[in-house]
Amino acid sequence: MGEIEQLQTELKLRGFSPLTVRNYTFFVNKFLIHAHKNASDLTEEDVKNYLAFLIEARSKSTTMLAAASLKFFYTEVLKKPFVTVRVPKKEKRLPEVLTKEEVKSLIASCDTMKSRLMVSFLYSSGLRVSELVKLRVQDLRFDEKIGWARSGKGGKDRMFILSDQLGKELRDYVKRRQNEFLFSKEKPLTTRNVQKIIKRLRDKSNLQKKVTPHTLRHSFATHLLEGGTDIRLIQTLLGHASLSTTQLYTHVSSEQLKRIENPLDTLMSK
Repeated sequence: MGEIEQLQTELKLRGFSPLTVRNYTFFVNKFLIHAHKNASDLTEEDVKNYLAFLIEARSKSTTMLAAASLKFFYTEVLKKPFVTVRVPKKEKRLPEVLTKEEVKSLIASCDTMKSRLMVSFLYSSGLRVSELVKLRVQDLRFDEKIGWARSGKGGKDRMFILSDQLGKELRDYVKRRQNEFLFSKEKPLTTRNVQKIIKRLRDKSNLQKKVTPHTLRHSFATHLLEGGTDIRLIQTLLGHASLSTTQLYTHVSSEQLKRIENPLDTLMSK
């Protein structure tokens, strides 16, 4: 078995997602081509040279992913120590968030029932697009106004809330179809397919912000926070392992900042 096959086998045995298997395989394969050596002859210097090449040619996030891929390859496949390479940290940017009016505009731009239900569902549930496409009809509990995202990030199941209004529409929608998945019959839609739909609707509604399926997830969390929902409940709904990840939305919530009374106004009113 070659090194690439060993890498893929090890990743699958550890329960890594198909996307991670694909990404790690891609970077390790590129690394082996760049080093132009047998795996047994690879050294720490080869890692440094490849990552230095990526730093000049690619983004910081790409370089960090490549470093993680090579670390797994060295330690788990080659059984070699991995040099600690300091790569530039990824810039921490606040996520783009739509206002409620912008969400309404996006939904209003939908020209089919399926796309309208899909956009409404992404916003009202806070699901990742990868979770949405795998959602089965049997995972929805219309009477309880909840649903279950199965084997989400980290391989965990979690509950999400189901909008009362959307739930009624979805119940009618699935009754008229014999779908196994909520938005597809026998096989899940591709995440790329959903991303294209969102991009087309964004252009159609003339929104100036970058809008992706994940933007709707960010907007869901931010609007809940602005409405007074406890941040730990939001953490559970989003499936975040760490509260610090969810606390990012406290920096995004512009409505909460707008409600702060300026100290000068307080001073002048006395």
